[in-house]
Amino acid sequence: MEIKQNSILFFLTAFLIFGCKDSEKSRPEQETKKSDSYVLVNDWPKLPDNFTLGSPTGLGLDSEGNIIAFHRSGRTWETMPISHLPVIEENTISKIDSKTGEILNSWGNNLFIMPHGLEVDKEDNIWVTDCGLHQIFKFDSSGNLIMTLGEAKVSGNDSEHFNLPTDVAVTADGSFYVSDGYGNSRVIKFSKDGTYLFEWGKFGNNQGEFNIPHGIDLDKEGNVYVADRENNRIQKFDANGNFIAVWQNKITEQLYSVTIDNKNNHLFGIDYLTVNDTIVKGSDIFRFDLDINLQLQFGRTGFYDGPISRYHDIQIDNDGSIYVGDILGNRIQKFELK
Repeated sequence: MEIKQNSILFFLTAFLIFGCKDSEKSRPEQETKKSDSYVLVNDWPKLPDNFTLGSPTGLGLDSEGNIIAFHRSGRTWETMPISHLPVIEENTISKIDSKTGEILNSWGNNLFIMPHGLEVDKEDNIWVTDCGLHQIFKFDSSGNLIMTLGEAKVSGNDSEHFNLPTDVAVTADGSFYVSDGYGNSRVIKFSKDGTYLFEWGKFGNNQGEFNIPHGIDLDKEGNVYVADRENNRIQKFDANGNFIAVWQNKITEQLYSVTIDNKNNHLFGIDYLTVNDTIVKGSDIFRFDLDINLQLQFGRTGFYDGPISRYHDIQIDNDGSIYVGDILGNRIQKFELK
């Protein structure tokens, strides 16, 4: 018994000596590491008094780090059909300085009926989807129209028509994917010049099926991530539309959008929760690795002291800051990584 007690004492002493030294060596590294917490930036953006943002449904990031927002100004979502509505007279696309929150430029008046998704490609071209027009538009950074897909105010499900398309994701070679959308349940790939290549998906909740593919983005390997809104999940596919993985949100009813932070290999998503369709609980922000393993969740259920929100789109800048378009409060929120 005495030998056993001495052995235990020896190992405890060794642990205290060497273990403490090891922890002292690692402490400076732990202290300098970011805490992975996100803090809401107050008074951002700084909008002029006469500026009406409306519902900011689509967000993108240009090569200079500015936020490009697609917003509805005074237009509100109406019950279907919406193609009879007139075009919005006010500007609907705005460039916002991500640091100061100041509006740098606005345009897009008298062009759109119901703004929805927005993508900025590596050449700073701006792609948008209009649910009311059933069309996809590509503009250069100055607002000059380069390409139009779909027939204005005519819905369909063939290679030349869309039905309330929701979002666009552009590859490094200029080819692009369209999530289509409210009326159809498919993802379509086009070549750089807009030639139809292939599509996948149909209405349902099995692998590769969708119930409103609402948001779409790509990682550096060309994998496709789709926010399957009413199925309340994220589906991951390869570049050819072959199913890879799924993450199922088991709390809420709707998962609105996704975006990839290719600098840090993160996937972000946003959801929305109501109780009995009457009590608004608001949105959460999720961070995943690229295998769709959940790492972090905050907002409705975590560290957040802002107003109840309904996030429609999300974007991440090169500093790791998060931007979300809130269609409940008609605002854009910025969260900085601390």
